Amino acid sequence: MSFLRNINPTGAIADFRNAFSEAGPARWRYAALAALCTFGTFGVMAITQNWTGERRLPEITYINSWPEDRTAAETKAFIAANQKQKDAREKAQAAADAEAQKLWMAVGRASGMDVDTIKKQADADAAKAKAKADTADRAAPKSQTPVGH
Repeated sequence: MSFLRNINPTGAIADFRNAFSEAGPARWRYAALAALCTFGTFGVMAITQNWTGERRLPEITYINSWPEDRTAAETKAFIAANQKQKDAREKAQAAADAEAQKLWMAVGRASGMDVDTIKKQADADAAKAKAKADTADRAAPKSQTPVGH
């Protein structure tokens, strides 16, 4: 049973002719503008496409993080250098945070806030969070052995 049997285009065409004839005197201009926009859009799409030749394959670039022949000593030296850089960044960030805290405390004092009480509460909350994180780290397994080897 094909659903195309139930489609009758003559009714749709008759409705279109009726609506088009009642549209008014500017209907031809609007129809031409709609056709121009449609053909213009599809024309630009057709012109900008590369219709000839096969599709070009993508260019693949492999990034090597380290040479294959790197020794264990070179790896350890690389890790140590990165750790020193990380420690220096953390130290600089801690100094910047301390300076920012001093500035905000000065603003708080100028506003009439009790910044010493607020700082004590914040330090207590930070200590509690650190203790909780340390407890969770100790409870977690240190290493997992692969299964099935």
